[in-house]
Amino acid sequence: MRRLLSIAIVASVLLPAGAASAGEQTVTLAVKNMTCASCPYIVKNSLVAVPGVSKAEVSFEDKSATVTFNDEKTSITALTEATANAGYPSTLLR
Repeated sequence: MRRLLSIAIVASVLLPAGAASAGEQTVTLAVKNMTCASCPYIVKNSLVAVPGVSKAEVSFEDKSATVTFNDEKTSITALTEATANAGYPSTLLR
């Protein structure tokens, strides 16, 4: 039992805390020009195509997109450019 406890303590010291979420950030974008049911699908595809984006949820009702991404691999500017290039200009809400 002591050995198992020792291993757990050593592992917790050696493994960096939060390594899996290092650089992870979630933002919400206000998205313009969404007028039909297929618009959120297009916006989502444009966002998940950006390297570093791990998740994108788009709301037609709220005209918004919530995006989780690695800020070491991409930026908010890259996200807004991706939606604009797809025909849906966006700006940072929060």
